[in-house]
Amino acid sequence: MAVTRRPGAYHCGTEAAMDVIGGRWKVSILWALAEGGPLRFGQLRRILDGVTEKVLASHLRELERDGIVRREDFAEVPPRVEYSLTPRGSSLNEALESLGDWGRIHVIDAAPAS
Repeated sequence: MAVTRRPGAYHCGTEAAMDVIGGRWKVSILWALAEGGPLRFGQLRRILDGVTEKVLASHLRELERDGIVRREDFAEVPPRVEYSLTPRGSSLNEALESLGDWGRIHVIDAAPAS
């Protein structure tokens, strides 16, 4: 499944990746699903303190459309839906690990400028 959000070609792979993970909560959703998935909507909402239902639902739909997240509906009463990473989502999460390492070294651990 290809990213279809933007018409036209991307200039580089990073631009395409940023199009997929753009949004305040998407990287956090990927992290939560990698650490504890599969997760239900309510579980994700509790883990991602501060995210609204509307934004979480929107981001999950976009990530599902881009082939990053899998939504599984269970035919039960009461209804149950779980979200998990697809293989594409897992590979994206692995790629983001280097970015996280950079952040820990250069932002979190950096001494504040005087």
